[in-house]
Amino acid sequence: MGSWRKAYGALKDSTKVGLAKVNSEFKELDIAIVKATNHVECPPKERHVRKILLATSANRPRADLSYCIYALSRRLSKTKNWIVALKTLIVVHRLLREGDPMFKEEFLAYSSRGNILHIANFKDDSSQSAWDCSAWIRAYGCFLEERLECLRVLRYDIETERLVRYPQTSSKVHSKTRTLPSPELLEQLPALQQLLFRVVGVQPEGAACSNYLIQYALALVLKESFKIYCSINDGIINLVDMFFEMPKYDAINALAIYKRAGLQAENLAEFYDFCKQLELARTFQFPTLSHPHRFLQRWKSTSEKHPDPRSRVRRARSRSY
Repeated sequence: MGSWRKAYGALKDSTKVGLAKVNSEFKELDIAIVKATNHVECPPKERHVRKILLATSANRPRADLSYCIYALSRRLSKTKNWIVALKTLIVVHRLLREGDPMFKEEFLAYSSRGNILHIANFKDDSSQSAWDCSAWIRAYGCFLEERLECLRVLRYDIETERLVRYPQTSSKVHSKTRTLPSPELLEQLPALQQLLFRVVGVQPEGAACSNYLIQYALALVLKESFKIYCSINDGIINLVDMFFEMPKYDAINALAIYKRAGLQAENLAEFYDFCKQLELARTFQFPTLSHPHRFLQRWKSTSEKHPDPRSRVRRARSRSY
């Protein structure tokens, strides 16, 4: 049965390539997409991904970008094969990570008209291992959806964010969240925390744990998790510094964000411990996670300037009214 599925998949791929050569106005792009997302159980070949990246670069017409997104969306929505679905999501992820900012803008605009990564009902029930892989693919799709939503809220991509020194005399670099004003910080931190929640949600189970293609995609998620966590940590430090100056309602939200950060640090540490047992761990240098409770020292040192915290709360309440 497995050999028959492979032969049938190869036939479908070759047929689509043949049709693209004859009928498509975007022949080269269509062929690259089919070949990058074929039925062969291995990561998308780099030369095909590079062709797609080139076809969606800034010097190409906007129509090319729109068509690429449409073609990938169509490929994802029509397939019932977990390999094709996963390779399509990997290509999308690579484009979001490495593609031109213009492509990301177009992707956001396209997704606002319809959720092109929504694969909550996707399943390949051809075997038990395909079933386990399908479950992981749905979780991966949720992560990519949340990544888009985070990009929409933040209005910048933390993966390509340029880190800065703060203060200027320091040798340590920080994320943008380290210097954000309170209103923007209270908007962006929940979005980042929700994205980190989706990161932890991609922990594979069953046959998916040992699958090489899934570990390849998981590695992409792991790479992003490092910056997401650092961005949240820098934001928490900033939040603690501003806490006693916040109005009551903002202070309540800040406290909820702080508590969630503590739980997420523990969950992420467990997730990293799990990933260290996988084959992909050989190529990774996992960071040492700093629990947000260490920021209590900063909180305490700040509160020493305000010996009566209740008076601070009363003043915060009066400002909020």
